[in-house]
Amino acid sequence: MAFVLKDRVKESTTSVGTGAIDLGGAAATFDTFQSVLTDGSTTYYAIVHTSSGVDEWETGLGTWNTGNT
Repeated sequence: MAFVLKDRVKESTTSVGTGAIDLGGAAATFDTFQSVLTDGSTTYYAIVHTSSGVDEWETGLGTWNTGNT
């Protein structure tokens, strides 16, 4: 499918471990991944752990699967 770049896409998640990420909805004033990607599209992503005192993050190239993962 297509490679997609889009500004202002940001969602929360409570997923842990490896594998698919289940998304929990857009942050205020941002778009969801589902609103800008179609099944099989790829895009860059960043995941940041935001707890106090934690410095964990991941960046990569991901494939969107319809169903919010």
